Amino acid sequence: MALHSKFICQQCSFESPRWFGKCPECGSWNTAVETVISTADKNRKSSRTINSQSGQNSKPVKLAEVEKAKTKRIFTRISELDRVLGGGLVAGQVTLIAGEPGAGKSTLLLQVANELPEATGMKPILYVSGEESVGQIAIRASRLNIDSKSIQLLEETDVDNIVDLVSQTAGNQPYSAIVIDSIQTMQTTDLSGMAGSVGQVKECAYRLVKLAKSLGIPIFLIGHVTKEGTIAGPSVLMHIVDTVLWFEGDKTLSLRLLRAVKNRFGPTDEVGIFSMGELGLQVESHPERLFLSEAKMKVPGSVISVVVNGTRPILIEIQSLIVPTKLIIPRRVAQGIDSKKLELLLAVLSRRCGIPIYESDVYVTVMGGINIKNDPSVDLAICLALASAYFDKPIDRKTIVYGEVGLMGEIREVTLHEKRMKEAKRLGYDNFITSSKYDFLQKAVGGLKNT
Repeated sequence: MALHSKFICQQCSFESPRWFGKCPECGSWNTAVETVISTADKNRKSSRTINSQSGQNSKPVKLAEVEKAKTKRIFTRISELDRVLGGGLVAGQVTLIAGEPGAGKSTLLLQVANELPEATGMKPILYVSGEESVGQIAIRASRLNIDSKSIQLLEETDVDNIVDLVSQTAGNQPYSAIVIDSIQTMQTTDLSGMAGSVGQVKECAYRLVKLAKSLGIPIFLIGHVTKEGTIAGPSVLMHIVDTVLWFEGDKTLSLRLLRAVKNRFGPTDEVGIFSMGELGLQVESHPERLFLSEAKMKVPGSVISVVVNGTRPILIEIQSLIVPTKLIIPRRVAQGIDSKKLELLLAVLSRRCGIPIYESDVYVTVMGGINIKNDPSVDLAICLALASAYFDKPIDRKTIVYGEVGLMGEIREVTLHEKRMKEAKRLGYDNFITSSKYDFLQKAVGGLKNT
């Protein structure tokens, strides 16, 4: 079977042996993508389907007859990463990790390469670098105090050479995992395009996924991001991999969050919490230390709430500040929450509680750098933080506030209420302001004024 490439328009599927800026068929600009074309036997029956993994004729199977075997997990020995993956790695799983430059993607996978061999009977792990030299990786490993003899480094950008190397060693001592840093630097000589082009990224990813599935070896792919904050390359890259993890965090802060965007072997609502230190990424088993200030005294405008990321309740602190404005249009500054949510809650406070905050500059921030824009359970905490700052009435530091606030001023119960309360009590908090105590925001604000 011979291989060659053609340029195919993504709009009308027009084919040409040469790249074209404007499609001669439909007139679309820059839609040509180089694609590998197989000149297989044309006489094979088109109705015959072959199973890509077994090489045998595929047949339909009744769902009730499928053996429901429990998925065997491979622990990476990094608890926060195992949590996000759904309990560990699965044989043949392909995981794409993306994030801003400097977030810690390479650092995390180098730490995985150091821990994973001990969990797999000291099988070696292959770290393929298309961006850095082995000397640069060795310097980072020395900084992280990593000196594992089970890590094999390879400088290579040809995906076919990588596939051949792994296939040759699979029978002797197979690798426990493979790290590709990064998928945008890989290329195949079957295509003429440069590394990072749509055709190259798609074809290289296909070949690595096929390698992982055929040999049962987990593969980690590091992905670049665009200036818009999305994963670089074609959308098919996210579709063909099993898991997509997103690394986020301000490089000026130590906090790093690892979120699952897609996961075929686990939930997509889990989050892993790390802090960047001198020895790399450190697991945060007590994340409340990052998000709560060390102030012991009661200060107006500060409220402690509890949010749920995945299955984990996390205590956070919301601080607000209200000052007289000198501008025609007062400032509305929100960090960690949606600015439109802040405007909405200010309108509810003004209309339902009679607090004229519209004449003042308003600042609201979530401590620690965590982003809770899509969590409605902090509505009540934000409102009481604003009311506390406006009336100069502090809220006790042992009080937990959470609840959703509607436009009518009603306070609604949030999901996982018992789990939030249990976690807060475990950490020593004994007073709660929720929908169980107040059914309307006006009553909650009135209770604050009377303290």
